[in-house]
Amino acid sequence: MPEGIILKGVGGFYDVLDNEDPHIIYTCKVRGVYRKSNMLTPLPGDRVIYKVLDEDDKEGLIEEILERRNSFIRPPVANIDQLAVVMAVDSPAPDLLLVDKLIVTCLSKNIRPLLIINKTDLDDGTKVEKLTDIYKHTGFPIIYLNKFNRDRYEDLHSELAGYTTAFAGQSGVGKSTILNLIMDNWLMDTGDVSEKIKRGKHTTRHVQLFRLDKGGFILDTPGFSSYSLTDISHDELQELYPEFEDRIGLCRFKGCSHTSEPDCAVRELLTEGKLDEGRYNRYIGLYRELKENYDNRYRR
Repeated sequence: MPEGIILKGVGGFYDVLDNEDPHIIYTCKVRGVYRKSNMLTPLPGDRVIYKVLDEDDKEGLIEEILERRNSFIRPPVANIDQLAVVMAVDSPAPDLLLVDKLIVTCLSKNIRPLLIINKTDLDDGTKVEKLTDIYKHTGFPIIYLNKFNRDRYEDLHSELAGYTTAFAGQSGVGKSTILNLIMDNWLMDTGDVSEKIKRGKHTTRHVQLFRLDKGGFILDTPGFSSYSLTDISHDELQELYPEFEDRIGLCRFKGCSHTSEPDCAVRELLTEGKLDEGRYNRYIGLYRELKENYDNRYRR
């Protein structure tokens, strides 16, 4: 039976893009026995095995959901390769705690973070540099965008090719503007796919995948404008900060939390200029929050 990827699901019907002929979308239901067995609920991004029921009307039946690399409950999506974390230089001021939470979540789920600093036209000469300094030691790609300079979008195009990418960030940072430009310029523009997606002004109503001309997909994902850490323990948080990587295990005390212990090798990064102080302080806040949740896990 053929395999495909779920582009979206609405009302129990799922648009499945065929792997062998990426110009064809089948509208599928889920096999009844599979649905009643309380197994996985299909999500956009799921790789599935399906059966064609009607070739003319492009109708099918999902027989099996293949193993997921990762998944989210909110927004409901599976198998993300990359998360484009968008922050604005100004208007609104960057929510750096949200950015840090998203990066931590990415690394815990084996997702590549891509950092986008948007609205660079609002820079006062220092803001872009300050944001860059905060995250340059993570080693993640940083893309600089504004709506007046479209040349920089080619950098984004290159970073999206071959990945399934979701976009995240606080409200007002310009995600919709970025997605509109991508949809206008870089979506695959052939066959039934173009008819199905009905490109136009971008609005976010449900999770949906769009196929890119250079390979890969972008995800239109409502639900990433606020975020809470789940399924991450305070003990593993340090492993989700790339700046710490070379210093873990070099501290004076075994099991150092890098929050208040003396002779902490991670804190030495601050004096060496290899770790932003604000990002470190937010790490402390997240560590203490997760530790408190752990300590109170049996309390009502």
